[in-house]
Amino acid sequence: MLTRFLIVILAILNVGVALWWMLPRAEPVAEVARSEPGVATLEVLPPPAASQAVVSPAATSPAPATTPAPPATVPKAEPAKPAEPVPAPAKPAEAAPAPVATAEHCASFGPYAAQAQAQSALSALGNTAVRTRLREVPGKQASSYRVFIPPAASREEAQAMAKRIVDAGFSDYFIVSQGEEAHAVALGQYRNREGAERRLAALTAAGFPAKLGSNGGEGAASWWLDVAGKDAASLATLKQRSAATQQQSLDCTRLR
Repeated sequence: MLTRFLIVILAILNVGVALWWMLPRAEPVAEVARSEPGVATLEVLPPPAASQAVVSPAATSPAPATTPAPPATVPKAEPAKPAEPVPAPAKPAEAAPAPVATAEHCASFGPYAAQAQAQSALSALGNTAVRTRLREVPGKQASSYRVFIPPAASREEAQAMAKRIVDAGFSDYFIVSQGEEAHAVALGQYRNREGAERRLAALTAAGFPAKLGSNGGEGAASWWLDVAGKDAASLATLKQRSAATQQQSLDCTRLR
């Protein structure tokens, strides 16, 4: 019961305070102080307007005087030094004139049928020749080569020889019937000498009197002496000592 009573009392007090705040109240009138006669009255001035700018002390203070910068000093140009004279290039020492080489004369001496003859001619030259060379020239080759048995006395003998050749295991034969080689037994025609020589060796080993012939005129090989002399006179002497039947011109660069 006491609690409820206290709550009611507090509620009434709150309502009373609220009503008191809600009642209108009169503005307090400022009491104008009465001044005594002969005494000046003190008036309160209104505050300055917000639009007036506030001048800072720094703005009103005079700007400090600036000290002028000293003038820049321009360096004085040094007078140009005179160019030093360039020494003239020394003249190269004149080279001593080279000795004029004596032109050599070269030639080929020959032909010699065998190498032994060419060697003898080379020995006969002595020390007169500056340079020498022994050279072999291949002979002219024939257009073709043939192997054959020389002509027999009659055709019957040639046929008997052909039968022996066949019995020995050889083939490719032909009996010549006319001409200078009539009754001969031809045993093959070859374009190169090596093939003909192999056929000839096989027939000879079997006991047949075979021969090797050529068509087109085969020439034998020959030998020549290439010689370099000091001059034309020494070359003529070398030609006489070599006992050669012919002399051919030769470029000396080929004999280096």
